[in-house]
Amino acid sequence: MVDIIIGIAGASGSGKTTIACRIHEPLGEDAVLITHDSYYKNHDELSFEERAKINYDHPDSLESSLLVKHLKDLKNGMSIDIPEYDYGLHRRKDETKRVEPKSVVLVEGILIFAEPALRELFDLKIYVDTDPDLCLIRRINRDVKKRKRSLESVLDQYVNTVKPMYHEFVEPSKRYADIIVPEGGYNDVANEIIINSAKAIIEKAKK
Repeated sequence: MVDIIIGIAGASGSGKTTIACRIHEPLGEDAVLITHDSYYKNHDELSFEERAKINYDHPDSLESSLLVKHLKDLKNGMSIDIPEYDYGLHRRKDETKRVEPKSVVLVEGILIFAEPALRELFDLKIYVDTDPDLCLIRRINRDVKKRKRSLESVLDQYVNTVKPMYHEFVEPSKRYADIIVPEGGYNDVANEIIINSAKAIIEKAKK
């Protein structure tokens, strides 16, 4: 039974995943974390070179309608099969991840507040507000070390799509947030407030 769906948005590299994990950890088996990135469209009809040129920071690059359906399925007590995305090949893997309904569902992604159908499903909307320079540094470290990309490709993507799409879609979506968290996932005060609120909702639901 899903009691609350929490959306966590913010710029790429803002600390969304960090804060989502820090909220998820103390909730344990009562919570599940879903990332919007898992729902990038597949585009198997395109070559690798063509897929690499897609603007992955635009809302149209994501199959948000499937995420909406999955969240509604969870609320109705149904399990879902989440796509698994291969960032190196820019396509979905053949495997999916089975997720069962949990009391708390955490959803993180840069564009989740830019989609009205998604916004309507969130009981609590959190925006992680971090200095853009710090976001860029984090993005470089992540993409070069973990995703094996070149520094040049990371910077080209940042200039051509990440930064423009941030100003067009991500930053404006901040106005829909219920809570704005400065300093990414390391704001302990904000994290504690959010965690305690989620725990209170779980305890109330169990009575």
